[in-house]
Amino acid sequence: MSGVMASVDQRTQLAGRNRLELLMFRLSGPQLYGINVFKVKEVLQCPALSNVPQSHPVVRGISNIRGHTISIMDLSMAIGGRPIADIENAFIIISEYNRNVQGFLVKEVDRIVNLNWKDMLPPPSGAAGASYLTAVTYVNDKMVEVIDVERVLAEVMGVKEGVSRNILDNANLDESSTKDLILVSDDSLVARKQVCRTIENELNLKTITTKDGKEAIDLLKSWADTNDPQLDRLAMVISDIEMPEMDGYTFTTEVRSDERLKHLFIILHTSMSGVFNQSMVDRVGANKFIAKFEPDILAQAVIDALNEI
Repeated sequence: MSGVMASVDQRTQLAGRNRLELLMFRLSGPQLYGINVFKVKEVLQCPALSNVPQSHPVVRGISNIRGHTISIMDLSMAIGGRPIADIENAFIIISEYNRNVQGFLVKEVDRIVNLNWKDMLPPPSGAAGASYLTAVTYVNDKMVEVIDVERVLAEVMGVKEGVSRNILDNANLDESSTKDLILVSDDSLVARKQVCRTIENELNLKTITTKDGKEAIDLLKSWADTNDPQLDRLAMVISDIEMPEMDGYTFTTEVRSDERLKHLFIILHTSMSGVFNQSMVDRVGANKFIAKFEPDILAQAVIDALNEI
C-alpha cells in the first residue's frame, strides 16, 4: 500500500490542467468508488479502534495515528450501505476535508488513476445512492462513483449554520447597490445549499447556482452574448475547485481569457486547503481562496469583495 501513495506529493502538478488523480476503492460490495488524491494524506491497514460512547453510528471508533486521535467513519454505512464486516483486513483512508482530518474505513483499496475532469460526469438522476455522489466516471469500462464526502461529513459531524453577529453588524454594505447577485458553482448539493443559505439568509443577497465549471462558464458567456442584465447585477462568482467536466482552476482561466468577463471577482471556495492551492489560485488569477465550510469566513470574504468592487 505504501507504493500506492508513494508519489502523492508529486501529483499536484496536475492541478490547473483540468486533470485529477482518483484513488479507487471498494466498500461492502464490488462497486468501485473514488476520492481525489489531493485530499488523501495516507492509506494504511485498519489499526485497532477504540469505541466512543454515544458517537454517531457511522463512527466505528477512534485511533491514535502518528500522534493524532482520528475518528474512523465507515464510509459504506455513511452512504446507506452495509457496515464493513472484516475490519481487521480493511483499510483506512486518512483524508483532510474542510480543515479537518478524518479516517474513512473501506473494504479494500484498488489503485490510483489519472483522469481528465471532462471524463467526470454528473451522477445519473434517480439512480440508487445518487444523492451521495458528486460524479461518475468509467475506468476500463467499469463505473467509478465519486462520493459526496462533504455531505457525509455534514451528516456525521454537522456544520455551523449562522454567521456571527459582529460580522453582520460591521458589514456596512451598500443596500442601494445593483450588484446583488452571486453565482455559486459547486458539484456538491450540500455545499451549494450551505453557501446559498449563508448568502441569502445572512447577507440578504441573491444567488444563482451551477453544478460545475463548464455549466458556469457557459452561463456567463450566454449572458455576455445576449447582454443579459443579470451579468450587470453579478457581484462575484464563488466556485469550488473539484468539479466534473471543468474544475475551478480551468473555469477561472476561461473567465480571465474572455474580455467580457475578465473583470469578474472570483472566490475559490474549496475543501482542498494548503499553500499549494493558494499558489494555484494566484497563478490562474482568482481574487481569493477560502477553505470550506465556515460561515463566518465565507460571509467576511463576500463582504470584503462587495466593498472592494
